[in-house]
Amino acid sequence: MARRLISPRRWAPPAIADRGPTGPLKVLRRLPAGGHGPEDVVFDHAGRIIAGTEDGRVVRIDPASGERTVLAETGGRPLGLHARADGGVLVCDHDKGLLEVRPDGTIDVLVQTPFPSNVVQSRDDTIWFTSSSLRWDLENHLGDVFEHSCTGRLLRRDPDGTVTTLLDDLKFGNGLVLAPDESHLIFAETAGYRIRRHWLTGAKAGTTEVLVDNLPGFPDNMYLGSDGLLWVGIVAPRNPLLDRLLPLPGLLRVLVWNLPDAVRPKATILAWVMAFDLSGNPVHDLRADDGSYGFVTSVAEHDGTLVLGSLIENDVAVVELPAGGGA
Repeated sequence: MARRLISPRRWAPPAIADRGPTGPLKVLRRLPAGGHGPEDVVFDHAGRIIAGTEDGRVVRIDPASGERTVLAETGGRPLGLHARADGGVLVCDHDKGLLEVRPDGTIDVLVQTPFPSNVVQSRDDTIWFTSSSLRWDLENHLGDVFEHSCTGRLLRRDPDGTVTTLLDDLKFGNGLVLAPDESHLIFAETAGYRIRRHWLTGAKAGTTEVLVDNLPGFPDNMYLGSDGLLWVGIVAPRNPLLDRLLPLPGLLRVLVWNLPDAVRPKATILAWVMAFDLSGNPVHDLRADDGSYGFVTSVAEHDGTLVLGSLIENDVAVVELPAGGGA
């Protein structure tokens, strides 16, 4: 089947700077998600894990017993999640848009939008969410990385339902975190190898700055742990060939994109998470290439429990939390 034609944008990425891991990533247990691809993992207010699977189910998992409860079936593909204090869940559903799952399992569509990726909510019920691409879908997301379309967005939904685009031109908008004091948002740009901060209050309100630049891998979903750290799932290492092609004439990327799957550049599968303080300083860099888990799209920490989600696994992984470094 012929590949979709891409419209490449040139970009000169910084040279890869990888200081290496601070320690190994050790999988302690696997908790079956009841379906394939628990892409995002978050904790609810009772310390239980919430995840969404490829078949449209949103599930709650007890991290101690592994007991699993289906909270809702969206009929789409759940991605990013936000657990509400009342037991409801906000869901970025790739097929359906931004959804509200009520505690009784009923579902409302809050915003119909392409490729919503991650979501957070403030105490006054304002919702912020990212959208990864206006041109590509989840199945073909690598097309966006090759094209470097920069069509990701950061959006706000007010309590009255008004939706506003705060930022566009994002390099595949992805993970999203709201600061504890709600003064700023932190979001990941997967294809930009960086994490940025957008100020909501104070003298810098409305401005955006880089928090962490030139990551050695592709950042995905993020979570602010009870340890005060910003935990970041790193899907895969950067690809040196892609980095070399990005600043060159786009025809070269078109040619590579249309190579047979067997010879086209692929993501290296490993398990990788990083953690930073809220000033952007690195604290942890944990990696495993032993096949114990792979393609980490999310990581969350709560009261010393660290869990991972993935697009290619059937389980949520509970991993060893390194000592020290927490706030």
